[in-house]
Amino acid sequence: MTWVKICGITNLEDANLAVEAGADALGFVFYHKSARNVAAETVREITRHLPAQVEKLGVFVGSCPENLLDWINRSGLTGLQLHLAAGLDWTSEQARHIPPGIETYLSMPAGWLVEHPENTRRLLESLPPRSGNLAAVPLGARGSNPRRAIFLDSGTFEQPGGTGKVFDWGKAVPVVEQMKRTVNVVVAGGLTATNVTEALSILKPWGVDVSSGVEATPGKKDPLKVRRFISAVRQADKNA
Repeated sequence: MTWVKICGITNLEDANLAVEAGADALGFVFYHKSARNVAAETVREITRHLPAQVEKLGVFVGSCPENLLDWINRSGLTGLQLHLAAGLDWTSEQARHIPPGIETYLSMPAGWLVEHPENTRRLLESLPPRSGNLAAVPLGARGSNPRRAIFLDSGTFEQPGGTGKVFDWGKAVPVVEQMKRTVNVVVAGGLTATNVTEALSILKPWGVDVSSGVEATPGKKDPLKVRRFISAVRQADKNA
C-alpha cells in the first residue's frame, strides 16, 4: 500500500482531518521562508493529540538545528525530512548526530538528478550500506529502517518544495528505477487528486507527498481535497 504524507500541517484541525482520511505521515515545516512555517511549541500542541502510529515529520531545509534532540523533544516529532543543499549528503556532520530511532528522509530536486544522471549515482553511494541492523529490514518495510526513502520534488535548491508544480515524470523514470534498487522513492511536487493516479502509474513510487494540492489557502487544508487525494491513492493501490 502506498505511503501517504500530508505536508504543511499548521493546526490540529487539519492534522486530525488528514489522520481520519488515512494519512500515514504528517509534515511540519520548520523553514522561515515558507508560508507553512510553524513553531516547535505549536507542533507539540498538535502532535500530542495524534495517534502513535502516524509519523510526525519535521521538514528542514539545508541542515538541522544544532540542538536537534531538544527540538525533537519539544515538537513531539518521530522523524525528519531534510531538503539537501547542493553537494550536501546524509553523511554531513550534523546528519551523523541524528538520534537513534528517528526516521530520516532525504529530499532532492528531481530535475537536478534527471539533468545530471551522475548525481544519482553519487547520491546513492553516499547512503549507508545495507549491513548490520539494516540488513534484516527489507526495502519497503517501516518502523526500523532509518534513511529509508528519498523524496523527489519539483523544487530547486533555491526554492525547496511548495512550488505546486509537477516535475517531468516520464523523464524521471530511469532515475527513479535506478534509485528504487537501493532506497524507497517518494514523489512530491504539484500532486492533486486528479493527477496522483498518473504519477503512481508512471513512476510506481513507494510513497507520495502532498501539500499545496490539498489546500484551501497556504497553510490551511481543504477537507474535500484531502479526502479525495487519499481516496485516489487507495483506489490506485486496489487497481495496481
